[in-house]
Amino acid sequence: MAAKKPAKKKSTASVAPAKKSTAKKSTAKKSPPKKAAKSVSKKNTAKKVTAKKTVTKKAVTKKPAAKKVTAKKSPAKKAVTKKITAKKPVAAKNAVAEKKKAEAAKKAAAAAKKKAAALAAAAKKKAAAEKAAKAKALAAEKKAKDKAAAEAKKAREREAARLQKEREAAKKKAAAEAAAVAKQKAAEREAARLAKEAEKKAEADRKAAEREAARLAKEAEKKAEADRKAAEKKAKALEKPPIIKGPSQDGITSSKEFDLKFLFSQRDLLMSERVKLVGQAVRLEDEANSLIADAEMGDVQFDDEGGEGDTMVVERERDLTLSASARQTVEEIDKALERLKVGDYGYSERSGKPIPRERLKAIPWTTELVEERVGAFGRR
Repeated sequence: MAAKKPAKKKSTASVAPAKKSTAKKSTAKKSPPKKAAKSVSKKNTAKKVTAKKTVTKKAVTKKPAAKKVTAKKSPAKKAVTKKITAKKPVAAKNAVAEKKKAEAAKKAAAAAKKKAAALAAAAKKKAAAEKAAKAKALAAEKKAKDKAAAEAKKAREREAARLQKEREAAKKKAAAEAAAVAKQKAAEREAARLAKEAEKKAEADRKAAEREAARLAKEAEKKAEADRKAAEKKAKALEKPPIIKGPSQDGITSSKEFDLKFLFSQRDLLMSERVKLVGQAVRLEDEANSLIADAEMGDVQFDDEGGEGDTMVVERERDLTLSASARQTVEEIDKALERLKVGDYGYSERSGKPIPRERLKAIPWTTELVEERVGAFGRR
C-alpha cells in the first residue's frame, strides 16, 4: 500500500506522531498494572517470609504474564499506527481495541493479583499449619524431654533416698554398736564401782560390828555392874528391920509400935469380919447348890441354847466366885490372927515397916503399905 500511494507520505508523516503518542499513552496506561503486580508480589513476598520458597517462586513466575501482554500489544499498536496513517477511522478502531486490550490486561493483572493473593494465603495457611505442626512437635519433644527429665530426677531422688537410707542405717548401726560398747564399758565401770563399794561397805560393816561388839560388851559390863549394885541395894532394902516385941496377954503379943489395947480391938474386928465372911460364903454356896437342885427338878437347860438356863448359870457362877473370894479373905484373916499371936501383926511383909493404924482399921488383914501395893500391885 505504501508503494501504490506515494502521494500520501506527508499525511503519514504527520499522522505518525499522533500514533506514537497514542502508543505511548496506551503503554503508559498499561504500565501501572505491571507495577501493581510487582508491588503485590513484593508485598506478598514480604508477608510470606516464613512460608516456603516454592510459593515465592510461583508468584515470581506469574509476573512476566503482564510483560507478555505488553510485548504482544506493541506490534498491534504499530499496526494500528500504520492503519491510522492510511486511514483515520481504522486508527480509532485500533485505539478502542487497544483500550479493550488494556482493560483485559488490567483484568488479567487483577486476576493474577487475586490468584497470587490466594496462593499467598494458601502458602500462609500452609506455613501456619507447618508452624503449628512444628510447634506441636516441639511441644511433644519438650514434653518427652520433660518427662524423661522428671523420670531421671525421680530416679536420682530415689537413688539419693536409697543412699541416704543406707547412710542412716549405717549411722544407726554404728551408733547402736557405739552405744553397746559404751553400755558394756559403763556396766564394767558400774560393776567395779559396786565391787569397790561392797568392799568398802564390808570393811565399814566389820569395823562397825567390832565397835558395836565393843560397845555392847561395855554396856553389858556396865549393866552387869548396875544389876549387881541394884541387887545389892534390893537385897539391902529387903532386909527387914527387927521387930521390937512387947509383953503378951491373952494370946496376943504386943510390939513397940502397937500396944495390947490396939491389938485387942483389931482382933475383935478380925473375928467379927471372919464370922460375917464365913456366913456370906456359906449362904452363897447354898444358893449355888439350890440352883443346881432346882435345875435337876425342873426342865431347865444349862447348855448354850437355853435362855433361862444361861441366866441361872451366870447367877450360880457369880455366887461361887463371891463365895471363893470370901473364903480367901477368911484365910487372910486367919493369918492375921496368927500374926497377933507371935507379935508380927501390923508390919509390912515386904519392907518390915509398920503399917499405919488407919489402914489397919480399914483393912485389918492387910500385909503391905499403900505405896508398896500401888507400886507392885501386891496383896492387901
